[in-house]
Amino acid sequence: MKKIILSTVAFALMTLSAFAGDGDKIPTATLKKLDGSKVSSTTFTNNGKPIIVSFWATWCKPCKKELDAIAENYTDWQKETGVKLIAISIDDARSSGKVVTDVKSKGWEYEVYIDENQDFKRAMNVNNVPHTFIIDGSGKIVWSHNSYSEGDETKLYENVKKVMSGEKLTH
Repeated sequence: MKKIILSTVAFALMTLSAFAGDGDKIPTATLKKLDGSKVSSTTFTNNGKPIIVSFWATWCKPCKKELDAIAENYTDWQKETGVKLIAISIDDARSSGKVVTDVKSKGWEYEVYIDENQDFKRAMNVNNVPHTFIIDGSGKIVWSHNSYSEGDETKLYENVKKVMSGEKLTH
């Protein structure tokens, strides 16, 4: 019995260490730009300033509500902190055509990429959307939040400001 418990604990620790967590760098994955060209997640930078990475899908109403709520203040956020938002659609090949339509109709001024094979989603340990991360200026994942409720964008921005001031974030 003791061996089974120890084996289970060891497996759980190995599994957890394989996924993106606090302090980990952004994992490498190939994504698709809206024009169809490919880009590596390793190119995501923001000149030492924070990046928000938001996983979403065209069929996810809470995802769109979150991105809409952020869009209302995004220009001010950028002026105040220099933050950049990168929206990662997890739509597969069947629904990825809707991504461009949604982005244009919503007027989102974010960098938007499509993760059709969901490789980046898996590498970032995203189980469902919306799932939002803050990446600090050195490229480390310092905060994540799953789901969306009205007002979460305010907490997100407070955390971006804390990252800018060098504070350590807690979940």
